[in-house]
Amino acid sequence: MGKIRTRVIGDEEVEKQQKDEQKKRSEQKKKERKLNLSDLKDAKDDVVVEESQKEVEKDEKHEVKVRSHGKRYSESKKLVEKKKKYHLEEAVALLKKMKRAQFEESVEVHLNVDKEGLKGEVELPHSTGKTVRVAVVDDALLDKLENGVIDFDVLVTHPSFMPKLAKYARILGPKGLMPNPKAGTISTDTDAVVKKFSKGVLRWKGEAKFPLVHQLVGKISLEDAALAENVRAFYNAVGKVHVKSMVIKSTMSPSVLIDIDTI
Repeated sequence: MGKIRTRVIGDEEVEKQQKDEQKKRSEQKKKERKLNLSDLKDAKDDVVVEESQKEVEKDEKHEVKVRSHGKRYSESKKLVEKKKKYHLEEAVALLKKMKRAQFEESVEVHLNVDKEGLKGEVELPHSTGKTVRVAVVDDALLDKLENGVIDFDVLVTHPSFMPKLAKYARILGPKGLMPNPKAGTISTDTDAVVKKFSKGVLRWKGEAKFPLVHQLVGKISLEDAALAENVRAFYNAVGKVHVKSMVIKSTMSPSVLIDIDTI
């Protein structure tokens, strides 16, 4: 229960004195309240600092280790001059010098282009070393699709099978396997189309959300001239007007920047 204070009524001097005393007490309480709040803030700050210090100590104990490349990769990188643009034939010869893996590496082309979603096809002059599995739509293949089996790289169909194939568009479409007239995979002469793609015609496609195109163009075991011809054929298929920069690399090597003005 709080303190009970009496006030004299009728005596102006006493009333004034009591009011002044009450005002002083009120101001004193306000000062005390501010001091208490300040102490509380300082206490909270101390807790925040203490917790932050704990987090720092925790981070110091659990340092994130950045993965570095191996010795072979580091040795290969020393052979590549930073920011230098190499002539295509010079770059191919350099990839051969950097061969380090115990398996036969592939040679890849990576393009920085002017827009997303570029696509097309190209017949390279030399084999990429990769077998292209071409399938023709029939009832047996539809049964495989029904069971979720996709064992082909290119799907060719006669127009009469398109209504039945439409059921599987959600499966084939995202994988780029749905036959369509622009890709040349819908034809009344399916045998001719199969021969075309089996011979080594590549269907290439850029990334949907980034202006980049990636393509395998051969094995490192191909002769230098053959690899250079494959790279040049792919570059021309994409189109000089679209290509802003190009690098080539093998599976395990660092990238080599190409001087596209000399291709």
